[in-house]
Amino acid sequence: MADASLNLKKRGHIFRVPATLGRFSPHAESRETVYNRIIVTLAKQVLRAQGITATVVGVENIPATGGAILVMNHTGYYDFIFGMVPAHLRGKRLVRFMAKKEIFDVPVIGKLMGVMKHVPVDRERGATSIAPTIEALRAGKLVGIFPEATISRSFELKDFKTGAVRIADAADAPLIPMACWGSQRIWTKGGKKNLGRTKLPVRIHVGEPVDPSGDPEEATLKLKAAVQALLDDARAGYEAEHGPFDPGADWMPVSMGGGAPTLEEANRMDEEDRAAKRARREAKARGKR
Repeated sequence: MADASLNLKKRGHIFRVPATLGRFSPHAESRETVYNRIIVTLAKQVLRAQGITATVVGVENIPATGGAILVMNHTGYYDFIFGMVPAHLRGKRLVRFMAKKEIFDVPVIGKLMGVMKHVPVDRERGATSIAPTIEALRAGKLVGIFPEATISRSFELKDFKTGAVRIADAADAPLIPMACWGSQRIWTKGGKKNLGRTKLPVRIHVGEPVDPSGDPEEATLKLKAAVQALLDDARAGYEAEHGPFDPGADWMPVSMGGGAPTLEEANRMDEEDRAAKRARREAKARGKR
């Protein structure tokens, strides 16, 4: 989806959307005090202070009512903010993210996560998160999932977990693919933080629902292909509007002439991180004996 075919207009000083996108009536979720009126407002203030502009395409693919799973790639720590944006533009809907359970154990933050109705995930026992997520979807909530589980240091798509398609199929909920590009320039794993008034651009593309039925592995491959197609469009639009970029840029993948780790190198680094975490847990367990 090239920018040449889009007539974009500014909305709310932060977002750019196709001029054909209408206004949507506020969803009942817009009245949630803590999440929408405090957290979302604060997130928008942060983006505005940094001069960040997000171009958002495909907002109409977010359901106006009812539950759905929103599946997005993961390249930076701001992805939780950008993953909320299309739903926010769709009548100020809210996204309940699946997040590692350790966050819920942190004082104050954990309480806040619970109030916002996010879903805790035990990565050692992922199946335990299926039931509460299905319950949230059947209650009409939007659930956000990063199927790569952790940030991709290569900025390419890692293997997807099958949880998203399994949950969507079991809950009979729409499975919505999304792709974000540019988030890694702000703050990513192992990279420098650009948290000042950087005026960095970001693109978020939302696609049509993917059928989650059938073999979970095959459905997951279809989902990944849909996210990849959106990511390709987002990258092309980003390059066309803001490029060209210097060769070897650390926020660009090798496939685009950048200096990020290859997917294989990034996977090795992730495995080293997991091994180090296991060692720390084992050492801590031994210390308690």
